Parts: sequence; structure tokens; C-alpha cells
Amino acid sequence: MEDTPVRGLEGVIAADTKICSLDGVNGILGYYGYDVPEMVRKKVTFEEIVYLLWHGELPTRERLKEFDGAMKAERALSPGMLRALKQIPPGEQRTAALRGGVGIQGLFDEEAEDDSPEANRRKALRLTAKMPTIVAAQHRLAAGLKPLNPRRGLGHAANFLYMITGSAPDKLDARALDATLVLYAEHEFNASTFATRVVTSTMSDIYSAVTAGISALKGPLHGGAGLAVMETLREIGDIENVEPFVEAALARKRLFMGFGHRVYTKSGDPRASVLIELAEEVCHQPGRDAKWFDMARALDHAVQSRKGVIPNVDFYSAPLWQGLGIPMELFVPIIAMSRVAGWTANILEQQADNRLIRPRARYTGPDKRPYRTMRSRG
Repeated sequence: MEDTPVRGLEGVIAADTKICSLDGVNGILGYYGYDVPEMVRKKVTFEEIVYLLWHGELPTRERLKEFDGAMKAERALSPGMLRALKQIPPGEQRTAALRGGVGIQGLFDEEAEDDSPEANRRKALRLTAKMPTIVAAQHRLAAGLKPLNPRRGLGHAANFLYMITGSAPDKLDARALDATLVLYAEHEFNASTFATRVVTSTMSDIYSAVTAGISALKGPLHGGAGLAVMETLREIGDIENVEPFVEAALARKRLFMGFGHRVYTKSGDPRASVLIELAEEVCHQPGRDAKWFDMARALDHAVQSRKGVIPNVDFYSAPLWQGLGIPMELFVPIIAMSRVAGWTANILEQQADNRLIRPRARYTGPDKRPYRTMRSRG
């Protein structure tokens, strides 16, 4: 057996999955065989995608109505949960606060330790329905505002925008956020999804697995790229500064966040082209400041022309979410409340045919040495 370690497990096939397919050479992303950018352009909803990821098929109209009703019924947080969220320090980093919030929700779930497939599906639905409410409640509490109750008449994405802003969004804004939730919902064995499968393989509970996923997503090399893009745009400050900024950054060998991808090595990230279209449409609406989108386009062109690297999904999500009025500190939590659909799909798949994930390491430390007592060590 080959004993040379693969750094970062790059290219290692760890398991079979029916959920998500990635073609890194041709730039193709599919959920259960359905092309994801195509579905987004045909206005598939996040609720349909959640159903697809859990059941392997798109829902009929009747099934979707039933499923949507079940999700809406689980959106609200209990009074005890809200009291617990109020105890989280307002200055806590938002993704860390979400991780804590999900853990607390597990303490309130009477089925938390029931590991049956039926109970895990119910818990997956609760988690997916409640995570936007947790994110919005924590955001408003940190700002000294009262959390808003979910509105049953709004879809998943529109309801989230309402809960953070206090106003129901227009159709374009709701569709734009809904599309990003679809694009981020699942992405094969990325770091956070693999973390959830490792935890699941130990036969731990679904809440533990999802908090592990959030913990991995919190890292700047995984979920934090969009936030880093927005920070870069703010550092540049104005579109006139893009070219000199790029020249100076290249001279210092600075890394440009939001460009390139570990898997999409040839044709680029297929999700990015969809986001460019959405971001341009949203940010160039009358009455909106398109500054951040225009700067992002200029930065994209400047970096591509010099380095030949293509932006990934995180690059244009930053100006899009900024255009929707979403605070920067919520960028990673939004990815989490989307990716929970994929995490839970992978948890269910892992549980259905489980084997403990236990790789080996190659030892590179000292050869065997005799033990010396404290007296002899001086």
C-alpha cells in the first residue's frame, strides 16, 4: 500500500455519494444529476433543492406544498431558545454565535439522541428551517433590536431578509438570495461536509455533526472567502484604485481571495457565472449604489488579465449580498444556513451505510528512544 501522504487529501476518493457530482475539468456541478446553474436560471427554489438533496428527486407540486408547510411550521424558536440566545455576548463573532445557537437548539430538541432515520429526517428539517431564524435573531439581539417572528407567507429566502431588515423584500431581492442558497447548498466533500461525515461516522448525533460543519466553515480558507473579498474591496475604496492596488499586491505576492478553486482547475467555478448575472441585476437597480459590484468587476478583470485565474462562487456573492443590504458579518452564517441542506443530506447518506472514518498517518518523529527518569534528565 502506498504510504506517501496526500497533502490536504487532494484528489483522494474517500467514499461513494449519490448526492453531488463535480466535474472540475469541464466546470459542471450537479445535484442528483440535475445541472445546478441550469436549475437556478430556471428559478428553482431553495425549498425544492432541499427536498431533492434529501429524497433524490425533485418534488411534485403537491409534495412541495406539503414539504414547504412542514418547513414553515418549524421556523419559529421556542421562548426558552430565545432566552438562551440572549445570553450570547453581543460582540461574539457571528459564525461562532451560530455554532453555539445550533448546539443550544440541540439541547431543546427532545429527539436529539434518537438516531433513527425517521427522527434524523425530522431533525434535518428543524435545523434547516430554524437556522435562518437563529441567525436573524442573533443579529438583531446584537444590534439591540427585538427579534422578529418568521412570516409564514414568505418563502425561505424572503423570510430571512424580512427577519434581519424588518421589511419584506421585493421579488428580485428574494430571488437573488434564494439563488445563492441553491448554489451554496451542496458541494460534495468540501471541508465542512467531510467534517460532518467524520462526526456522523462515530455515530454521534446530527447536532454535533452540524456544529462540526459550522466550525469548519468558519475558517477563512473555506467559508470566509466572501467576507475576505468584501474586506479587500473596502480596502481598495474606489474603482480608480483597483489597478494600482493589484500591481502593489502582485509585487508583494499577496493572495487574492475569491479566485481559483481546488476542484475547478480548468473551466472555472460554474456557480460564479450565475452570481455575476444576479449581482449585476441587483446592484444596478434604480436607487442602488453599484459601487461594490463595479469595483468587483474591475478587480476581476485586473487579476484575470495578469494572473489568468478565474473568480469562484465567493467572489461575486460579496457584492451581491452587500447590494441586498446584508451585513458583512452575516456572510458566513448565510452559507451555513444554505449548506445545512447538503450537510444533512450527507449525514443521512453516511448513516445509511456507515463505517467509522479512521485514516492513518505516516510517523515522521524520532526513532525509538529509552525513557530517562527525571533525575537523569537533570
